[in-house]
Amino acid sequence: MADAKSSKPDQETTSATLPHVSREAFRDGMAHLAGAVNIVTTDGPAGRAGFTATAVCSVTDMPPTLLVCVNLSSSVAPAFLENTALCVNTVGPDLAELAMAFGGKLPVDERFVDEDWSADVTGAPCLKGAAVSFDCHVTARQEIGTHAVLFCEVLSVKRADSPSASVYYARKFHALES
Repeated sequence: MADAKSSKPDQETTSATLPHVSREAFRDGMAHLAGAVNIVTTDGPAGRAGFTATAVCSVTDMPPTLLVCVNLSSSVAPAFLENTALCVNTVGPDLAELAMAFGGKLPVDERFVDEDWSADVTGAPCLKGAAVSFDCHVTARQEIGTHAVLFCEVLSVKRADSPSASVYYARKFHALES
């Protein structure tokens, strides 16, 4: 039986010495890992910006913390790397077009035009039609490869009365009803 307390890898089997799957194999595998469709927004000294992401997950509930991954080469990365306000807005099928727009179909300055946005505790844009919105303060950032991982302490949660959500699976949106 392995020692449960030992979490250090063997010095001779580090990630640098182990073979990796190809980028394509990884991306194809990730296409089959369902993820909630989120519109992640920010506002602050670096300006207002937003993008669509499935790379969002819970870290801990003490303190309530999410992690959000943002591509460092994206047009919105500078705003997310400088601002400390962030809101994760989980969207349903009725907002699929907006999710596509925030996924890069519209320029950053046109993404906030057609929907109803408000500000909560941090001042980040919260989407009024979201299934749930997590208003967060970014407490830490870590760059890994092509992305920055943002650790976001949740200061407020707003839920819709009868929410529906979407997941992204096999490169398509799929509706979920409660």
